[in-house]
Amino acid sequence: MTTKLLTAGAFLAFFVFGFIDNLKGPLLPEVLRTERLSYSQGGTFFLAAYAGFIVATLLTGIMADVVSNRRVLLLAAVCLLTGIVGLNLFQSFPMLIPCMAVIGLGLGAIEVGGNGLIVELHSTRRAQYLNLLATFHGVGSLLVPLVTAGLIARHLAWQQIYLCAASLAGVLLLIFAWQPSRQHVPTSPPEGWDWEVVLRLGFTRRMCWFYLLICAYVAVELGVAAWLVEYLQQVHHMSVTTSNFYLSGFFVMIMLGRLVGSWWVERLGYLPVVGCGLVGTLLFLIGGLYGPPSWSLLLPASGLCMSIVFPTVTAAVSGLHRAHVGSIFGILFTFGGIGGALGPWVIGLVSDAYGLQTGLSVTLVFGCVALLALYALKFLSNEPSE
Repeated sequence: MTTKLLTAGAFLAFFVFGFIDNLKGPLLPEVLRTERLSYSQGGTFFLAAYAGFIVATLLTGIMADVVSNRRVLLLAAVCLLTGIVGLNLFQSFPMLIPCMAVIGLGLGAIEVGGNGLIVELHSTRRAQYLNLLATFHGVGSLLVPLVTAGLIARHLAWQQIYLCAASLAGVLLLIFAWQPSRQHVPTSPPEGWDWEVVLRLGFTRRMCWFYLLICAYVAVELGVAAWLVEYLQQVHHMSVTTSNFYLSGFFVMIMLGRLVGSWWVERLGYLPVVGCGLVGTLLFLIGGLYGPPSWSLLLPASGLCMSIVFPTVTAAVSGLHRAHVGSIFGILFTFGGIGGALGPWVIGLVSDAYGLQTGLSVTLVFGCVALLALYALKFLSNEPSE
């Protein structure tokens, strides 16, 4: 396969990632209703997916260095298909939780394998390509609410909607099962993978602040994505169609921001761009949550500010390391997975106790933590890289 075809395969993988990962938002009201779950239980249900995501990012980061990013993407497709089939085979809630965890394994493998493959293929303009990669995640994400609303209107069960998404994972399986393994370009040095070296490189002061930054940011983005539909339906009394349209708008903003941002992020600098995105996100969320009802449009619009953060942080980290990139990405995305687990889960807990508006306001706390980490990174910019 040529570089262009492999790049297209990575883009498709992220489209699948965005589509399947963000089924949780529009399907959350259906899951809560049909399974008779509390907000806390609903948060725990999706927490299982991020538990799988965290495990996958740790293991597949090593696998990417030792085998290849392409084999990681093949494994991702297998996990997605297995988990989705399991959701449709089992009926009891305790059995559905491990199925969600297996889906999380697949999503985590795409996160590591897709980003790693782009970094492997493109030594220059990485931030541009990584933002374009994330744009395809945004395209998949924005289609989810529209497709899901139509399928719900046709009275499909939430498990069946997941099954419809399995066809995307099947296409991904065919693509990466076809490619030959001899094309692997290792990201570890010739002497092999070294755990002690990975720990030394992966846990410098600067990297630890990057981990806190990505963890807190992902908690914001996925917290909004998971709970926006339920919040709009319960607090603003919107219909299923309208609330899903708002969620789709959120992902449209993320997609457009990454598409446009990919062309100027290299000129302005990574950390300043991330700072502008975080400040804008907080302002939009404050206005959308505490302004007059008409300001609720600011909630999906916040995606425009969020859009640039994750791929730009990924590009900044990739520029610090020449070897063991897959393992470093694995650690970075593990902390992203922790944030993805904490955000929706904590929102569910707080919403049970104090209401959905207060619960969604937890994202403001996570956003401030991300800004704190970015502020610390500003003073560590002169720390030598690998």
